Amino acid sequence: MRLTGNDQVRALNSAWRGSDKPTNVLSFPMLAQDDLHEANVAGPELLLGDIIVARGVCEAEAANKGMSVEDHATHLLVHGTLHLLGYDHHGDAEAEDMEAREIRALERLGIANPYEEAA
Repeated sequence: MRLTGNDQVRALNSAWRGSDKPTNVLSFPMLAQDDLHEANVAGPELLLGDIIVARGVCEAEAANKGMSVEDHATHLLVHGTLHLLGYDHHGDAEAEDMEAREIRALERLGIANPYEEAA
């Protein structure tokens, strides 16, 4: 996991995803889906990949959502980890599944649902 500036995330996002703007989190998996499916708890540890968080984007989003930077950064780490595990949000069903997993993981960490509208 790396916390870095918006400029570096913008450069990575441009180089790897063809989007010339900073984003909140990028994930770079090291394993293929088959490797994940064949993983065994008793086997050697797996290096899932890298997660890059843009500090400025994270701080701005946290302020916009009225939540702490720590909670939002944790959400981004959970989100990025799910990407490393093969989850995505390209379609509606995939997005709903991924969000539900994020909500459950964050709840276990004592963090409120980040998708729920503040009252």
